[in-house]
Amino acid sequence: LTGLCPLAGPSPTSSIHVYTQREVYGTVGSHVTLSCSFWSSEWISEDISITWHFQAEGSRDSISIFHYAKGQPYIDDVGSFKERMEWVGNPRRKDGSIVIHNLDYTDNGTFTCDVKNPP
Repeated sequence: LTGLCPLAGPSPTSSIHVYTQREVYGTVGSHVTLSCSFWSSEWISEDISITWHFQAEGSRDSISIFHYAKGQPYIDDVGSFKERMEWVGNPRRKDGSIVIHNLDYTDNGTFTCDVKNPP
């Protein structure tokens, strides 16, 4: 996964490289860590944001399940992940990882980590 972050004016584009595991396996009732590390060509801004999205297997829709912004984690308070998610990342260490507890069959799908480091 690669995110691009354009700079103002005609300057060259700076990039953020986001690294995740291609596949993660877990068993029902257990927990799994979804790793998200990143590298930025710019210093890590106070305005860094990290968003995790989930697309259920067989679905066309993706939903936001977690957001980190302004130094605070925000776990979505609706949906099937609301009481099962734990923020274990640390943006200063270039880590946006989360843990999902009490796995269920309905958790099968695609999780995407999106990192933005303004400007």
